[in-house]
Order: sequence, then C-alpha cells, then structure tokens
Amino acid sequence: MSVQALDRTFDLLELLAHFPEGLGLSDVSIKIGLHKSTVHRLLGSLKDRGYIEQDEDSSRYRIGVAFIALAAPYLNQLDLKTVTEPEMRRLSDKIGVTVYMATLRDDEVVYLNKVERYDGFRRFDIIGRHVPVHCTSLGKSLLIDHTPNQIRDILIRHPPVNKTTRTRTRVDDILADIELCRIRGWSSDLEEHEEGVNCVGAPIRDYRGRIVAAISAVWRSLRSGEEIEKSGRTVAVSAGEISKKLGYIPD
Repeated sequence: MSVQALDRTFDLLELLAHFPEGLGLSDVSIKIGLHKSTVHRLLGSLKDRGYIEQDEDSSRYRIGVAFIALAAPYLNQLDLKTVTEPEMRRLSDKIGVTVYMATLRDDEVVYLNKVERYDGFRRFDIIGRHVPVHCTSLGKSLLIDHTPNQIRDILIRHPPVNKTTRTRTRVDDILADIELCRIRGWSSDLEEHEEGVNCVGAPIRDYRGRIVAAISAVWRSLRSGEEIEKSGRTVAVSAGEISKKLGYIPD
C-alpha cells in the first residue's frame, strides 16, 4: 500500500469515528474529497477485515468491531495514575499549584493521585480519602454527564451539608451550578469545601466518552475572576489531553 493510500485510509477511518450512526458512500466521498470509486474500494477492503461495517437497511458505513480487538491490549494496560501523572505535572508547573486526580465511587469523590507544589499546601493523607460531590470541583466535574434526576438521587442518598459559609446545600442551587460547569467545560469550588481553599476542575473521558475521573488545580491565595476563568480553561485543556490518551475522540 502506498503512503497516499494509507493516508486516505486513515482519513476515512477518522471521519467515520466522528459519525457513530454511520455515513453513506456519497457523504464519505464528499467529506474526504475522493471519488466514489476510490472510497468504495477503500471501504470494501476495510469491511472485509471487519474494521468497517455496513448497515443492511441504510447502507451506511460505520466503524466495525475489529477495532475493539485491535485496541484491547492497549486499553487493558492503561492505568489512570500512569496515564494522568505526566499531564498533571505539566499542569502543576504551568499554573504553579497542587493538582489532584479523583474518581467517583459510591456517590463520593475518591482521591487517586496528586502532584504537590511546595507552597505550604500539602496533604500527605489525601490519597484514598472520600469527600462530597456537591461542594468540590472534582465532584461537580464527575457529575457533569449525570441527569438532574440522577444527581437528585445522589443527594438523597448523601444529603448535602454545610462545610463552609459558601457551601450550597439547596438541591436546585447545586443543579444550577453543575449545569454551569457542563456548559463551560470546567468546575469550581471557591471555599465551598474548606475555608481559604479554592480549586477548579475538569472531567476525564475514556474511549467510550464516559467520564472516568477528574483533575483539579488547588490553591490558597486569592485570585481574580479572570485568573480563575483562565485556570479553569487550562485545567480543561489538560483533562482533554488525558482523555485523548484514553482513546476519547471529541465531537
């Protein structure tokens, strides 16, 4: 296979990866700028190997199951700590603060890893600790894809309590806050869980698009609204880079 044919094949696969419902031959041809006959030949070869499937009713092409077997060895050896730590260190160096990574377990945030800065804000016992979802940036990021009813159910099982004077405990306020996090792509905790502690977080997605973890940047010093916004966007970019390593393909 020539380099040109290989490039065209990957262009085709990357295109179909963004259309889980599939695309017809004409649509594929238009979107990648190749003649139908060329596209049909490439699709045929990939279909024979199981990397492309064709719906019998609509004739649309989509990514096939052979990719699962191809990716399985890589996906099985992925470890969240191993995958996230290099990006966490880059994020910590860039913003100059401590960075945490956590996941959702039994409706609570569980810390899995940390990259500390020697700035007086050190937590030796944080790994494995459980904290609430309603007043932490990590918790809010982990709930971004949950429906309002799912979040309500969690808050029924774990009623929100005041941690500081800034903690939101009304369910509607918590839902509105998480919706804001979903819209902008990152979350915040401005002294809601602990007095004098501020943080921003963002979700990490796997190859299925599911949120499997979240990272957060934490600091004690006062920051302006503009600095918080900038930090939030920076954390979201880092979370996106980690997601890509887990096989996530953004829409």
